[in-house]
Amino acid sequence: MFADPAFADAWSRLPDYLGQHVIVSLTALALGLAVSLPLSLYAVRRPHLRTVLLAAASIVQTIPGLALLALFYPLLLGIASLTAEYLGFDFSALGFLPSVLALALYSMLPVIRNTITGIDGVDPALLRAAQGVGMTDRQSLFMVELPLAMPVIMAGIRTAAVWVIGTATLATPIGQTSLGNYIFSGLQTQNWVFVLFGCAAAAMLALAVDLLLSLIERGAATRQRAPVIAGVAGIALVVALALAPSLEARKSGYVIGAKTFSEQYILAALIGQRLQANGLSASPREGLGSSIIFDALAAGEIDVYVDYTGTIWANVMKRDDIMPRKETLAEVARWLKQERGIAFAGALGFENAYALAMKRGEAERLGITSLADLARHAPQMTIAGDYEFFGRPEWAAIRETYGLDFKARRAMQAEFMYPAAGNEVDVISAYTSDGRIAQYDLVVLDDPQGVIPPYDAMLLVSPKRADDAVLLAALKPLANAIDVETMREANLRASSGEAPEQVARWLANRLRK
Repeated sequence: MFADPAFADAWSRLPDYLGQHVIVSLTALALGLAVSLPLSLYAVRRPHLRTVLLAAASIVQTIPGLALLALFYPLLLGIASLTAEYLGFDFSALGFLPSVLALALYSMLPVIRNTITGIDGVDPALLRAAQGVGMTDRQSLFMVELPLAMPVIMAGIRTAAVWVIGTATLATPIGQTSLGNYIFSGLQTQNWVFVLFGCAAAAMLALAVDLLLSLIERGAATRQRAPVIAGVAGIALVVALALAPSLEARKSGYVIGAKTFSEQYILAALIGQRLQANGLSASPREGLGSSIIFDALAAGEIDVYVDYTGTIWANVMKRDDIMPRKETLAEVARWLKQERGIAFAGALGFENAYALAMKRGEAERLGITSLADLARHAPQMTIAGDYEFFGRPEWAAIRETYGLDFKARRAMQAEFMYPAAGNEVDVISAYTSDGRIAQYDLVVLDDPQGVIPPYDAMLLVSPKRADDAVLLAALKPLANAIDVETMREANLRASSGEAPEQVARWLANRLRK
């Protein structure tokens, strides 16, 4: 098993991923306890406040974990901008801080609920006895009720710990390294060893922590010190073992961003290999959403990544007019430098545009070659797109221009969307540099009205690195070095199970000189 390349690759990443996962989970749980326990003790004698507190914590719990994590990033980014402008300092809004705050909120409900329930469950006769010996209400709470309620409170802490460890796997899209990196990258590259490895590692960590906390709970229930000491020592040992490799690791100089699809993983690995070849250290921040990764670059949270002219044109510049490909590239580069201070380090040489595609045989049977032809059949068809597509301006423009009114729409992971074409769905939103178009015998439908803007892949460098001559020199050989056919083959290799780093090495040997 250890000889399997995919497993060996997963195992080699474990120290970093596990260490970061433990750090963010432990910090979030500690912050959650530091807030929820005092609030619970303050509210337990105040019925109205208790109702409000439980309701607020319950509402937070209904928010999907990924949404809660993502919402904190723009909030903290705005606060960081204000502190930089008015107080002269800023802080990182990517990764660790939004993850900790969101996970801390997630941890609060079981702790608050169990603390209040445990104290309410104390035998009234014991309370009367405490009053009878002259204890104040405060003394009764801390010397009688709280110790008796501790087993119930510990049960809530166990639940909170398991929730936090599990939900922390969702922190990857906002830039926090965790065991979720296995899952997100595995799904994008169809590396099921990574997916299973990440799930198993997160489950084992949660079970280990829950078991150790159960010892503390048992010791609190039986008034025995030995289980409590064993549980605390065990947790300390787990934390120490997880953090040791991270504490020894050296911080990387450059941060390379990547979005949530295989092409981005390949290109991020290619950039990293280029920097290493020039004696520069670098680390990846993978699985970031389009808006998050652009804001992170503008704020200096990451140093370099690959974006596409059409994405910047429609989503960031809010342009809905269409210009020729070269003019679009020049205008985007000018706008980025002038408005955001972002440096354009060159186009890679290929275009990865959105397009609608369907099975070749079905398209030929129905006589569909363009989006205009598709409009006649759309009411009887189902379309699938990636998680971003139906919220993007391009989709709105396509729908309005061609009058597309599909029977149903489905959002899918790209890895499942291509094989679904012609089976579960009729039409998909494909990427023109994706090798799976040929693999699954799909045909890309023409856009006669020119609604979809150009999507040239381009290297972008953050404002703080815009004048970094060493970095720019290391990136220069990538400019205009990759044609679309080569990129399609690279993407197909990744979709077939090759690791992005391996595909990047293959791609590096085929760069145009």
